[in-house]
Amino acid sequence: MRRFSPLVFASMLLLGSIVIGDPKTPVVIDKPIMFNTPEADKIVSQLQIFPPDNPWNEDISKLPVHPNSKKIIATIGPEKRFAYNSDMAYILVPPTQKKIDLKIVSYPDESDPGPFPLPDNAPIEGWPLDKRTLDAAQRGKEDADRHVVVVDPVSKKLYEFYQGRKTDNGWTCACTAIFDLTSNKLRPDTWTSTDAAGLPIFPSIVRFDEVEKGMVNHAMRFTVRRSQRAYVYPATHFASSLKDPDLPRMGERFRLRADYDISGFSPHVQAILKGLKKYGMFVADNGGDWRMSVAPDERIKGLDELRKIKGSDFEVVKTTGSNEGPRAKK
Repeated sequence: MRRFSPLVFASMLLLGSIVIGDPKTPVVIDKPIMFNTPEADKIVSQLQIFPPDNPWNEDISKLPVHPNSKKIIATIGPEKRFAYNSDMAYILVPPTQKKIDLKIVSYPDESDPGPFPLPDNAPIEGWPLDKRTLDAAQRGKEDADRHVVVVDPVSKKLYEFYQGRKTDNGWTCACTAIFDLTSNKLRPDTWTSTDAAGLPIFPSIVRFDEVEKGMVNHAMRFTVRRSQRAYVYPATHFASSLKDPDLPRMGERFRLRADYDISGFSPHVQAILKGLKKYGMFVADNGGDWRMSVAPDERIKGLDELRKIKGSDFEVVKTTGSNEGPRAKK
């Protein structure tokens, strides 16, 4: 790790090119840094992603089971196997990153205005494990979610884009969402985000730095094929016309049962399962049943073991609201 004199260190702080961790070993960010690198690991492992009392960081291991838990799980499939998508990449940018405008094609009225610090080498959902070149992934014509996740760790801002695509005339997307990583502020009520539930994606991503340390210390995201025409805190948007009360709502929170034996799993998978017991996972979008998102990082090992888990190994929890749990006023 590079070291700096006090004068150089102070100058870099003024330029906004340092992520503060240990002052003796500051991490420099003066250009875009891809998610699957040791440099990104050092930065995100030191980054406070939303306040400690934020729902993504809330310990829900002791919360009561939702009274309708078994019926909700029955609508998703108690015998269906847990699955994962190695899909959600991200890129870190310095605060000096050039900001550009995007053409918003689908949800302009539920999008945050630009310009946005979107670098030329921004990864697209699924890349690089899809084996395409980055340019081919950025320009792909497929009708898919194509999430793009950009993090400014110095300014502590998160920028997310739905159906991001690079064209000869610049970038386009279906929706934009900006989140302040120092705040518990949600999207406006009834607004979507790059996820149907109106939730951010970045705080949910299973990353290499955390599985390597032995614990995923935040909630995760997953999808279901059928959801209810309703949402629950911290979600802000539904994505269904179905009114069956046994279907999960957007924002519904699940956890792996405390009595589920994880001792036979490999270390990286154990780190995920520990997180699912303590922090759980949110219903974030419609998609395949029981599908959780993991960074498309080849350094994360053993993920196929997740298929040993079934829907019946989870339970729905009765979650806290905006002024409850760790957010309750003292």
